[in-house]
Amino acid sequence: MDASAVNSNVTVDDFDSLLSYLDQGAWETPDPSSSSFNTSTSQWLMGTYHSTNATNATVSFNFTGPAIYLFGAAGPVYGSYEVLFDGVSSTRSVYVVSNALTPCLLYCAVNLTYTAHTLTLHNLGKQGTDAGGREFLFDFLRATLQLAPVGATVTNQTLEEMDAALTYSGTCSSTTLPNFSRGGSTFTNADNVSVALSFHGLALYVFRDKKNDHRLYSVVLDSSALQIFDSISGCGSAFGMTCDITNMASVNKSYFDLDSIVLSILSKYAPRSLVNVLSTMNDSSSASPSASPGSNATLLLALNLFLTLGVLWLVWAHYT
Repeated sequence: MDASAVNSNVTVDDFDSLLSYLDQGAWETPDPSSSSFNTSTSQWLMGTYHSTNATNATVSFNFTGPAIYLFGAAGPVYGSYEVLFDGVSSTRSVYVVSNALTPCLLYCAVNLTYTAHTLTLHNLGKQGTDAGGREFLFDFLRATLQLAPVGATVTNQTLEEMDAALTYSGTCSSTTLPNFSRGGSTFTNADNVSVALSFHGLALYVFRDKKNDHRLYSVVLDSSALQIFDSISGCGSAFGMTCDITNMASVNKSYFDLDSIVLSILSKYAPRSLVNVLSTMNDSSSASPSASPGSNATLLLALNLFLTLGVLWLVWAHYT
């Protein structure tokens, strides 16, 4: 990692659409819409997690950056799991005699080559004579990313959903709710309704709602290939960019609503320079970021570049 550059961590929660669950039905999660849901009493980031006892239940993540850290649960009911990183497999276990009181480090890789990386976790459950059980719980991950060259500054510019810089195509409506930025959002359940933006900046964050009647939408950044997401996502890249987001309502008449967009703008740009060395570890160390859920609010808003193959970017859910 280029220590002289502007580096930071970005947190991706288990509910984020940048994560891909091969079979969502194999995983159990809390219900953020429940009246009993309370993040302040939960040990898990934002009160959510994905838990499974199904063998070969899978979660995957693609990213570009110098380091990544994954956090989850450890205890007597938890067993073994496989980590497949850039095609290299390793087997690990989260069995311990007593339940961990905070999220534990499941895996990390540091000093990575600055290129696209793929990471997949497979639940293996109890293996042979292992003392562990069948359970596996994933909470969140953090990727360390290089934002800018040494001496640069980063500022944010927020565009609300009715900003003149946004161009809508199709029929949309507006709503007001206190959870939204400035109290409102623009939404639609019509097929192929889109919103487009031309911008100069390092990163683009798109904020929107997450509910059961919200489904698929597509994102196109500049001339990159169209990518499809379910629920919440965003995109980001260098400067002089365009972004198009299109609702894919289909016969379900599913909704998409835009709350706000945040642009990250640098004072200067420069090429990334990272050490071409791979190092991995399976337990906590001074090199890993803190796993304290209370520290994540600022990290969720950290300015980060080239997550998910350098095209699609972190978006934080507004649970309503």
